[in-house]
Amino acid sequence: MPLERIKLILTIAFFLSGFSSLAQEKNSSDNPVITQWTLTDDYTVEKKIPVDTMFSLSHRYRFIEKYSPFNAWPGSYGQPLVQLNFFDRILDPGMFLYRYYYPYMYLPVNPVFVNTRVPFTEMIFSYAGPRETAEQTFRIKHTRNVNRFLNFGLIYDIVYNLGQYAYQKTDNKNFTFFTSYTGERYKLYFAAGLNSMTTFENGGIIDREQLKTFAPRDVEVRLGALSNAKSILKNENILLVQRYNPFGKSSSKDTTAVPANRISHGSTISHIFIWEKTRRLHSDNYPLSGFYDTSFIYINRSRTFDSLSERRIINTLRFDFITNPSRKFRLGGGVGIANELIRYSQIIPSLSNPPSDTVVWHQDNNLLKGDLFNDVGDRFSWKALGTLFLTGFRAGDFDLTGRIITKFGKPEKSLTITFNGGISSTKPSVWYYRWGSNYFVWENDFLKEFRINVGGEIEYPFKRMKTRFNYAIIDNYTSFATDSMPSQNRGGLSVISLFAEKEFSAWKFHLSNQFLLQKSSNSSVLDLPLVTLRSAGFFEHNFIFRLTGGNLNTQIGVELFYNTPYYGYGYVPSTGAFIRQNIQKTGNYPYLNAFINFKIRRTRIFLSLDHFNAGFTGYNYFMVLDYPLYVRTFRYGIAWTFYD
Repeated sequence: MPLERIKLILTIAFFLSGFSSLAQEKNSSDNPVITQWTLTDDYTVEKKIPVDTMFSLSHRYRFIEKYSPFNAWPGSYGQPLVQLNFFDRILDPGMFLYRYYYPYMYLPVNPVFVNTRVPFTEMIFSYAGPRETAEQTFRIKHTRNVNRFLNFGLIYDIVYNLGQYAYQKTDNKNFTFFTSYTGERYKLYFAAGLNSMTTFENGGIIDREQLKTFAPRDVEVRLGALSNAKSILKNENILLVQRYNPFGKSSSKDTTAVPANRISHGSTISHIFIWEKTRRLHSDNYPLSGFYDTSFIYINRSRTFDSLSERRIINTLRFDFITNPSRKFRLGGGVGIANELIRYSQIIPSLSNPPSDTVVWHQDNNLLKGDLFNDVGDRFSWKALGTLFLTGFRAGDFDLTGRIITKFGKPEKSLTITFNGGISSTKPSVWYYRWGSNYFVWENDFLKEFRINVGGEIEYPFKRMKTRFNYAIIDNYTSFATDSMPSQNRGGLSVISLFAEKEFSAWKFHLSNQFLLQKSSNSSVLDLPLVTLRSAGFFEHNFIFRLTGGNLNTQIGVELFYNTPYYGYGYVPSTGAFIRQNIQKTGNYPYLNAFINFKIRRTRIFLSLDHFNAGFTGYNYFMVLDYPLYVRTFRYGIAWTFYD
């Protein structure tokens, strides 16, 4: 999106929010109650999530980091990314096509719903770099209640990044509309998502030595102007959840609170409908550039146009029950049956003339879901969940998980300990089995991937501390090998991980730390950085203006990101996959950012100088093979929040 268009959007947004800003001044002392939540994986329970209006470290503007704080991408924000924490990665085979874009997107698996006493609007804008290489992000969120039961809202996200290196532009536009009706007996949740992501592919740089002498835009890349290579991912989706309780009423009395997690007593009947369509396109005007092996061009030697799509319709019917929640000992559970109808299509090579054909095939799955839970007061609970595929392509697949939660201390200073575990047997995505394109063709007969997971989490918000431990044993781990083709490790693989988050403070000095320690038993199959660290040290002071009664909260500090060396992934533009590589290690490089954050009333502003050590601490600033990250960049951003 050109700069002029974003400026126009901002102008319109300011005009539309004029009355809101006046109301903000008038009601600045009010405390309107705004509650936000999502739904659990089985869509039966509301799960509260915080409204993101926090001031501390507001220069961390990337929303993808709220899903996982450590990520690797090919050099430019908005591109596909992979989580450094192995246990944050997408496992669902139905999400294969957009697994590297998931944190940007609005999908049936991550809906957002709101309940608010007053209309709520938030606008967030950031800008970085000179005009010819600028990165711009813009988000607007608006929601309001029609009455105490009915709410609707929308979120529109834009990431427009020209990229510091040649032919690296990204243009992402993601939108969701949501509405909810939370009556005493009937609840309805509806969300629709439109996701569009365009990535221009430069194939990485040719020579790392050029980073020492050339400006980023002058560094030679493997896919240049002749190729004009780009990848497009489009996703459209609808989620509709209906729950009816014929016997009881919601136990929630506060009309602005999250709807009751479970019915007061008795049972509910639910219907969950999901429709989703995903399409991936890849084009390249110069297949003979040498980036791919020219002896394996299957369709067209003058132009590449690969296309594939996946459409799925899922219907689930559930029955859930719970005993009287006023009792200390509460027992509940549910069971559901679901049907998946999936349509695949793809352009594949053909021996006839023309040399390509569109193949369409269908699959269906029938599955059974269930859960059982027990609450003992407000301090102890456990829950077990299970999914079993009865018929279809995934017949025999299963997933069993369980967790135990216990709390200690007073409610305002409570410490929560969670233990979890699971066992699953899952058929890999259909795209691991068959693929056809101009550069790659494969037919595989992979085994099911078998996993055993155990873990735990300690959360102590009063002390700003969280730790998470995970351990997994995996048979038949499936990924992309060094030859860019799918591969399956028929032996065992184990992975262990420890994540810790803690903020220390002394007077007005703060040190916020995020630390990840992880290890794989077979680095040739799965290599991970042993240590990943992000630490921000800052001074915080609240300036109070007695004459006007106003205040200005300020943070100024320096942030460090570092990970130990390992064989980071390579990236293949044609398939959009991250692959194993053993050519060059990435990491062992400090990224340093300086930042200043301000907050005035409900407005947050940040200024930052990112990677200010570029050129002084070497040139190994890579997270993905041959894709350097940005060099020294000045960035600023502003967020407005309006209640009217």
